[in-house]
Amino acid sequence: MKNHAYRLFGKSESLLLTSMLFAIILCVNAQQPPPISSNNNSDTQIIELRQADLLFKRKDSEAQILKDHVVLYHQGATMECDSAYWFEKENIFEAFSNVRMNQGDTVFAYGDYLHYDGNLQLAKLRYNVRLEDKRATLFTDSLDYDRMLNLGYYFDGGLLVDEENELTSFWGQYDTEMKVALFSDSVKLVNENFTLYSDTLRYSTETNVADILGPSTIVSDSGYIYSTRGWYNTATDDAQLLDRSQVFSDDGSKVLIGDTIFYNRGTGIAQVYGQLFLQDTLHNVILRGDYGYYDEKIEYALATDSAYAIDYSQKDSLFLHGDTLKMITDSIGRQIFAYPNVRFYRVDLQGICDTMHYVSADSILYLKKDPVIWNEDNQLMGDAIDVYLNDSTIEKAVVKNYAFAIQKRPVENQFNQLKGKNLTAHFVNGEIRHVLVEGSAESLYYLLEKDSTVIGLNRTESPYLSMDLFDEKLEKLKLWPSTKAQTVPLSQLKPDDETLKGFVWIDYLRPINKYDIFRRNERNASEMIVPPRRFARDDILLE
Repeated sequence: MKNHAYRLFGKSESLLLTSMLFAIILCVNAQQPPPISSNNNSDTQIIELRQADLLFKRKDSEAQILKDHVVLYHQGATMECDSAYWFEKENIFEAFSNVRMNQGDTVFAYGDYLHYDGNLQLAKLRYNVRLEDKRATLFTDSLDYDRMLNLGYYFDGGLLVDEENELTSFWGQYDTEMKVALFSDSVKLVNENFTLYSDTLRYSTETNVADILGPSTIVSDSGYIYSTRGWYNTATDDAQLLDRSQVFSDDGSKVLIGDTIFYNRGTGIAQVYGQLFLQDTLHNVILRGDYGYYDEKIEYALATDSAYAIDYSQKDSLFLHGDTLKMITDSIGRQIFAYPNVRFYRVDLQGICDTMHYVSADSILYLKKDPVIWNEDNQLMGDAIDVYLNDSTIEKAVVKNYAFAIQKRPVENQFNQLKGKNLTAHFVNGEIRHVLVEGSAESLYYLLEKDSTVIGLNRTESPYLSMDLFDEKLEKLKLWPSTKAQTVPLSQLKPDDETLKGFVWIDYLRPINKYDIFRRNERNASEMIVPPRRFARDDILLE
């Protein structure tokens, strides 16, 4: 054939043909698929044996047996043990006794047994397991550690310990890179100052912040907290509590609830945003509003934005609204301050004013700046009014510096009226029974026969006046030391004769029920109380 080829093409032509055939073979080989590797992950590295005092293999096993001072290495992790089964082909080994695994100088794991899969970089440690980093130590009997995700998780109970806290749960995981642990099922966080019980909790060993992800209770000497969502800084005691969380005092007599509560357990100070609810069952009072501030150590509370208080310490509850409410509680009782635009309702008493101060120990309402109160068909106005309450009803009202009392009669447009510098009204079973006016007393009263027939309208003027009433009828009238009186028959009455100067009947401003305390009505300037100068004291006018 060789001679034949030379004869057909010659020597130079034969060399050219050979080169062409070789090039064709190379192109064909380049188009063939690469050989199949036994390892699907091209990045996977083989486990290396670094040390072992004894190595042997049994005929009936694929494992190489390593004994004494065994050291294996895989992708940045060194694993040591007393003995091991090394499945080199599968890239797996099992380690026994005094197992130690360290990943650089950041993560260390210890246990009695280790199953390590080099393909998945998954370490399964069992019995007396301890996982450590610079922030925390995790103790458990069963731990799986995923080196690719830097995530260790246990499923049969575990304990995480750092400088601040000890956390236990049935299931948990710890991210050694992010320094964040997640706990579930029977979670318990123990701090030297409190204990937190939870259904689900996330905890950062860097910030010492616990994220509340399920129903949780925090118990301490100062009280306890219930929340289903929020966070708690275990180092600073700062907390953000969401979803109507509840903060209880140590004796359980006080509870604070809100949509969002910023609370510090150490200082006892809380700020509430959205639907504040503060209840004191010891003193029978509730404070509500859309924003609140509470200092539990001095028992000081403030509420604004649709704020109102409910005092249910007596037979009839007092419902009180003001743009701002402040409440101070001590061993004697509590004080409530309300301002401005105050409105309040009780079954036997209703009122409005600009500023109010309530003292529960004495059951007294102090009303200032255009106060008006109503009781049944009676209206009292003045520069300042003090209302004395008892368990069943109003007991006494003292109107200071300028007083105007009006009683609406069953007949339309007929009003009994009293006016003077100071007025004291005494009540019995919710009805006015005795009235005393001191200083520049004026009265306008309809005189009645026994059958309630009106005789006429009686007008009096005197320095002092007292009257006794029963069933809204005048029983006794006393005027002293000097008197000016006149009775005008109904037929002779003129429109100007039927009212005293300064008369205003503003029943339309009266709260009609406990929900009506939020109604806003502007009073006309002519309806404001302006004390005459002869009654005024400079210190009152300057208030």
